[in-house]
This record gives sequence, structure tokens and C-alpha cells, in this order.
Amino acid sequence: MTAIGWIQLLIFSGLLLLLTKPLGVYLFAVLEGGKTLLDPVLGPVERIFYRLFGIDPKREQGWKNYTLALLMFSVVGMLLIYGILRLQGYLPLNPAKEELGTALNTHLSFNTAASFTTNTNWQSYAGEDTMSYFSQMFALAVKNFTSAAVGIAIAAALVRGIARSRAGTIGNFWVDLVRTNLYLLLPLSLVLAIFLVSQGMLQNFDPYVKAAVVETQGAGVAAVTEQTIAQGPVASQVAIKMLGTNGGGFFNVNAAHPYENPTPLSNFVQMLAIFAIPAGLTYYLGRMVKNQKHGWTIWGVMFALFLAGTIIAWAAEANGNPRMAAAGISAADGNMEGKEVRFGIFNSALFATITTDASCGAVNAMHDSFTPIGGLVPLFNMQLGEVIFGGVGAGLYGMLIFVVLAIFIAGLMVGRTPEYLGKKIESFDVKVATLAVLAPAFAILGFAAWAVVSKWGVAGLNNGGPHGFTEILYAYTSSASNNGSAFAGLTANPANGDWHYDTTLGLAMLIGRFFIIVPVMALAGNMAAKKLIPPSGGSFPVAGATFGALLIGTVIIVGALTFLPALALGPVVEHFIMHDLPNAISY
Repeated sequence: MTAIGWIQLLIFSGLLLLLTKPLGVYLFAVLEGGKTLLDPVLGPVERIFYRLFGIDPKREQGWKNYTLALLMFSVVGMLLIYGILRLQGYLPLNPAKEELGTALNTHLSFNTAASFTTNTNWQSYAGEDTMSYFSQMFALAVKNFTSAAVGIAIAAALVRGIARSRAGTIGNFWVDLVRTNLYLLLPLSLVLAIFLVSQGMLQNFDPYVKAAVVETQGAGVAAVTEQTIAQGPVASQVAIKMLGTNGGGFFNVNAAHPYENPTPLSNFVQMLAIFAIPAGLTYYLGRMVKNQKHGWTIWGVMFALFLAGTIIAWAAEANGNPRMAAAGISAADGNMEGKEVRFGIFNSALFATITTDASCGAVNAMHDSFTPIGGLVPLFNMQLGEVIFGGVGAGLYGMLIFVVLAIFIAGLMVGRTPEYLGKKIESFDVKVATLAVLAPAFAILGFAAWAVVSKWGVAGLNNGGPHGFTEILYAYTSSASNNGSAFAGLTANPANGDWHYDTTLGLAMLIGRFFIIVPVMALAGNMAAKKLIPPSGGSFPVAGATFGALLIGTVIIVGALTFLPALALGPVVEHFIMHDLPNAISY
């Protein structure tokens, strides 16, 4: 754990803190109809959208209509993606048909459509070998924008519900969708894409390049005379995948590829982009509820959990594998297996922690090659609900679910009616919050258990024993948490055409997204209808260290009670096996 690593962590943390307020102020203007510097340019475009689709921007919706509009938009978008993928061989911008073929099969198309609709961006395929430029841009990149905007809209609706008094509406979904894309995601993505191109990232429509290889044959390996070097519109997709916490890679190895992550600076900026909007939303929360200290406390809770995870993962990877030292192999650089030498131990551990704190899923190292504890951190981050800054919108509304539970627990302990920002927390609020917590847990543990005892589940593994179990657990955790990263050792789309992984992972994604969204929207509607009560001496403080500690404890305890038995069978037991040198045969 080097000094340069600590300096980078300090710089990252400082820049994130500096970005939080200005982004939060801008988010307030975008989501609440305020004025922005982009109004003269984008205002007419916004009004064209409203006229074109018959939207009355002044007409707000109740939570049921808001949710119905959201669900209908998501279903139509998912069907559109499915159709494009099934027909991509007949659509334009397919520069390498001989490599790509004509279409994705039924279950892979379903998996991918569900993945990008739910902002998961899990990929059971290699992007450069499977997707045409048309599919990358018109199916996947477009959905990166809209699914991210949906998450932000849900967070805004919930915050409005908390802030309003005796209200029957929580906003207009179509207005939130249009304004979030026009004024936030598109401008920021354009700026980031231009920066990434300046760093050397690809952005073209060129055909794939054929290059002669230097070494044509190795021992026992068939002769290879040329290499195919993929091209394509990379920067435009990477920009929104980071800012929208989507994570789907243009290339199979994702942000470890030099065309997708050319320099250490591009690596740093991409990590910062993942956390930027989720951090700004905490300031937006504080401004909306007229309690900025509450917003900063939520930020502090998220940051504390992020910092703890980063240090644990970094320490585990820096210490390396004791088996190497026992075998007489120098491990001065720590565990470098599966890591890009341009980024090293610290930037790999930091990237892994950030991408699983947020529902991003982009990776610059293979998590399958992390040490057991190093791999446990990103796994547990997702199992906490990805509320540590989290996905754009999803992190905030997920954390507010835990806020409701924490205040309910505090009320039970002191014998008072739980109260949050002047509104009583009643049985309905706790029930929907509990449903939102239980839904992804059911999907993760239920599907993982099915896979472990099935031939199709074991057939997809790259490893046996506890590490193989972790591969399965990680896959369903990533899917149900709408993250999309993988342990990189699981074959979810096998050559024999087996459909089980693609289908069950796709179902886990849908459960993890929409079985949380509906309870969250119900909570928003119920909170909006309540009367604001002036704070009194008995009101529970929702700012400061005491509330922060309670909230951290709630998040960790709920996650630990739910998933600790499964974690004990995977990374925990693997850690002890790794250190059991006298009785170990191999590792």
C-alpha cells in the first residue's frame, strides 16, 4: 500500500467532494424545472419533444400513473432492443458480418435486452465479436441514456414525495425523462466523450483492421498469420456507460482494453464519472427537503462505506497470495494476476470498489483473479443494495429505503412513533421498504441455489470448490443488483446453446429492478400524501454522526444477516484455505 496510492485516493475523494454541490445545484434546476445555461439551446428542443408526443409538462402524475408510464416505457424499450438484436445481420452499420454473423439467439437476445433495460449491462458475449455498430449505438447506447434517466426520475419522484405535504402528485415521468436526458446526460456525455477521444479512445465507423502477427506459431499451437483489430464508436458509448453507471463494455475486456481505457488519466476520470451524479443527488435531496445537513450526512455515510471497502480490497490485493511466497516466488508487487500493468494494484482495487458501490459494472481488472477478501469486497458491495453512492438515482432511492428502516428501528428502541423529516413512518412505509430489500435477496439466493444443484449451473464454471460457488453467487448478485460486472470465470452463454444462465440471469435483472421500483414508487406516493409536522424536541435527528452511525449499522446488518451464510461458503472459506499452507495441495 504505497504513498502514491494514498495520494490518488485523497485526490479522488477531494474532487468528488468538490463536484457534489455544483452538480446537486444543477440537478435541482434540471429536475425541478429551473433555469439552466443550456435553456437557450435546448429549450426549443424540449418543447418539440412535448408537442411531438402530446405531453403537457405542467400536468403532474400520481404515483400509480407515474409508475405505469415508467413500466410501459421500459417494456417497449426492451422489445425494441430484442428486435434489433435478432435482426442485426439485416440492419446497417455491420462492418464485419463474417465475424459477427446474422443475429443473436433467442435467450441471449432476451438476456441482453433485459440487461440494458434494467441498467444492468451484464454481457454474456464479447462486444466486438457479437454486436454490430448499429446494435452498439441504436440499441445499447440509447438504452444507456434512457435507463439511467429512469433511475434519476425515480429518485426525484421519491424525494418529491418526502418533501411535499398532502400532495397527490410526485411529478411527471415524461418531463423527468426528457429533461434528464437533454440537460444532464447528453451534455455531460458529449464533454466526457471528447475528453476520452483526446486520450486516444476510438470513435469511428471503420471496418475491422487485419494485421499480420509477428509470431505465427508456438509449440503445439496452430499457425496464426493475422489478427483482427476491432474498431468502432467506442468513446460515445463509454462516456454514457460511466456517467449513467451502466457499465457495458464495447470490448470484451471492458475498461482493461487500451481502446476503451487508453491512459491512467482516462482511468481516473472514468472512475470519477461513475460517482459524480450519485454524489450530486445527495445534495439535491438536502435542498429539496430544506435540510442540507441531512443530504451531507447521507453523502458521508456513502463515503465512509466506500472508503472502508476500498482500503480492505486494496490491502488484500497488496498483500498478495501467501502460496507464492511459500513456493519461493517473489510477490513484492502483490497480487497482479488479472490486472492491467498500466493501472496496478491500487487503481484496480479502487476501480473494483467504485464500480460495485455504484451499479456500474465496468471493470479494469478481472475480479475472478482477486484474492478471496479482495473479491469479497465488490461482492458484498452489491449485496448491500449498491447504495454506496450507487447507480444514478438507484443509489439514492435505495439508501432512502434504508433510512426508513433505520428510523423505524430507532423508533422501536426508544418507544416513539418513527418520524422522518416531519412525516410519521407507518406500517405501510415499512412494508414496502421491506419488500424492496427482500426482492433482490430472493433473486440472488434463489437462482444461485438452483444453479449450484443443477448440471447446467456447474457446467458453466471455470473453477471448482468455494471459488466456483463464488462465481455463481457473484453472477446472480451482479444481475439482481443491476450491476453487470462478472467474475469472468462463468460461461453464461455456452457453445452448446444451453439457455438456463441467460434466462435466469435476465429474470434476476428484471426482479432486481422493477420489484424495487414499484415499492419505492408506492412509498413516494404514500409519503407525498402525508402532512408535514413541525419538528419538536422529540423528533429524531436525521443529520450528524449519531444518525450516520445508525444508518451505516442498518445497511451492514441487513446485508450481513441476509448474505453472510452464502459468503461463508465462498470467499470466506476460500480465504482460510489459501492460508492453510501445510494442508494445501494446490491453490
